[in-house]
Amino acid sequence: MHDAAMRLKDKVAIVTGGGKGIGKAVALAFAREGASVVVAGRTLAALQETCDEIRGKGGNARPVQTDVTIEEQVIWMVVETVKEFGKVDILVNNSGVAGPIVKLQDMELARWNETLAIDLTGAMLASREVLKYMVPQRSGAIINIVSEGGRAGDGKSGFPLRSAYCAAKMGLIGMTETLAIEVGEHNVRVNAVSPGPVSEEIMKDLAAGSSLKRISEEAEVAAAVLFLASDEASAITGQTLPVSCGQHIVF
Repeated sequence: MHDAAMRLKDKVAIVTGGGKGIGKAVALAFAREGASVVVAGRTLAALQETCDEIRGKGGNARPVQTDVTIEEQVIWMVVETVKEFGKVDILVNNSGVAGPIVKLQDMELARWNETLAIDLTGAMLASREVLKYMVPQRSGAIINIVSEGGRAGDGKSGFPLRSAYCAAKMGLIGMTETLAIEVGEHNVRVNAVSPGPVSEEIMKDLAAGSSLKRISEEAEVAAAVLFLASDEASAITGQTLPVSCGQHIVF
């Protein structure tokens, strides 16, 4: 899998939520481009499957079972990455849940807190921990996975019944932009990728509402993440890149 032309040759990446869907596609894409990948998430069997696929193609990967809502586990995830591979160059904050589908007036606090803990606070914790290594080495890239649906209010129509999800994803965009300013002087870039509905979500009925009359594939989202993680995007930070086939108002 390793070649001088590969865009992530000798890089070390952490991908949370890497056991399936977009996260798995990102992990596979990174490995194809020469990165060593730590595949993190809650379901160990899924993580091992992703890593086995990477290794089967000659790549380098390690599963690290992690609940991003538990601070100690996130710290351990990053420490284990550096212990195994010597550094960390790239973080993809992909772990997330769709959250409750309910009017705000009927929202249970526990469901609200759970959504924000996974979709927003987990990304904060992981970013905080990798920056302990990226800042001293004066290089790094953090990519947060947000959502076109979650960007409700950002010059777009609202997303009824999904207030917790939208709050978390809009918060993650805000964190992306703020963190990019804070760490730019250390040559660390922070961006977000904002998918519309993708194939894993089985939302074919929404394709008719997109400019391209289809929905995105996980591999297409992964390609955008790969670009932002690579040196090809060395002048890009604090940005949110939509990958939605022109679908502007949907999850």
